[in-house]
Amino acid sequence: MVKLSVVVPFFNVQTYASDTLLALRADAREDIEFLLVDDCSTDRTPDILKRAARELPGARLLTHEVNKGLASARNTGLDAARGEYLAFLDGDDWTAPGHFTGLLAAIEELGCDFVRTDHVVCTGKARKIARVPVGRRGVVLKPREAILPADRSTSVDYPYAWAGMYHRRLAERGLLHFTDGLRTAEDRPWIWRLHREAESFAVTGPRGVPGGLGLFYRRGVATSLTQIGDVRQLDFLRAFDQVLGETAADPDADRLLPKAVRTYCAIIAHHLGNADRFEPAVLRQLRTRAAAALRRMPQPVLDATLDAMDAERAVRLRRLRRRAGAAQGGGTRAEVAA
Repeated sequence: MVKLSVVVPFFNVQTYASDTLLALRADAREDIEFLLVDDCSTDRTPDILKRAARELPGARLLTHEVNKGLASARNTGLDAARGEYLAFLDGDDWTAPGHFTGLLAAIEELGCDFVRTDHVVCTGKARKIARVPVGRRGVVLKPREAILPADRSTSVDYPYAWAGMYHRRLAERGLLHFTDGLRTAEDRPWIWRLHREAESFAVTGPRGVPGGLGLFYRRGVATSLTQIGDVRQLDFLRAFDQVLGETAADPDADRLLPKAVRTYCAIIAHHLGNADRFEPAVLRQLRTRAAAALRRMPQPVLDATLDAMDAERAVRLRRLRRRAGAAQGGGTRAEVAA
C-alpha cells in the first residue's frame, strides 16, 4: 500500500535537480513514492533523473516525448500516482528532512480533504517566510468560507499546489488535475475549484519540523516562466477566464464573483505595470487581450471593483477599458489610442 505519492515535474533544471532529489531522499520510506516527471528536458536533467530512478527509494521516472508544460506534467504524475495522499514539489525547489512525512502525519491527524502550509521564499541568499493567509491554524475549516472577503488576501490568493497535501478522494472527484496547456497561472483555476468543491481543509505545518517550515521555494530561476516575457506569460488570461466562468456558474456567484473579478483585475494591473519585461509584440497582445477581458467581466461588478481599488491601478485599468470600448464602438484612431 502506497501511503503518499509526491509528484515532481522537471524541465531543464540541471543546476538544481540534484538538490531536489537529495531532499526527497531524506523523506524516503517504503510507503512513499516519488513520481519524477521529465517534461522533455534538453539539458542534463534526464541523465540526473535516470540515475535517481535507480538510486532513490520509491522513485518512478515518467517522461514526455514533447514539452507540455507544468500543468500537463503534474497531470501525468497524478494519473500514475497510487498513494492515498498526494503532494507536489517543483524540480528546482527543496524540502527540509521530514517535511513530507510530517505533513502526512498532520493531515492524517486532522482527517480533512487537504492541508495548506507556509513556505520559505529563497532569492539568492535572502530568505523570506510566506504565510498562508488564513488566521486559524491547526483546525478543520470549510474551504468555501476561506475564499472571501473580496478586498483582502485570502486562501485562493495562495495558489501554490506544492504548499500542501491532498487526499486521493479529491482526485477521484476531478478536483486535483490542472487545465492542460496552461503555461502560467495553472494553479489559479485549480485553487479556486478546490475551495469551491472540497469539503474540508486546514492550515498546518509538518509535524516534527522546526518552526513548521519545511518547504523552500527558489525564486528567480532563469528558466522559470515567471522570469520570461514571452507569449506564454499571457496564459494567465485564459486561466482567469476559466476562474470567472466557473465561478459565475456557482450557486454563490453573487457573493464570489467580486473576489474573482478583483483578483483578475489586480493581476492584469500587475502585468501592465511591468510592461518593460515583455517583448513588444507580446505587450501589444497583452493590452488587446486584457482590454477584451475587461469587457467580458460582469460590468456592475467591475465598476464596483475599480471604485474600490487604489488610484494608480484603477486609472490604468479604466484607461484600458476605455480603449476597448472605443475600439468596439468604432472610435477614431486618437480615441482608441488614448
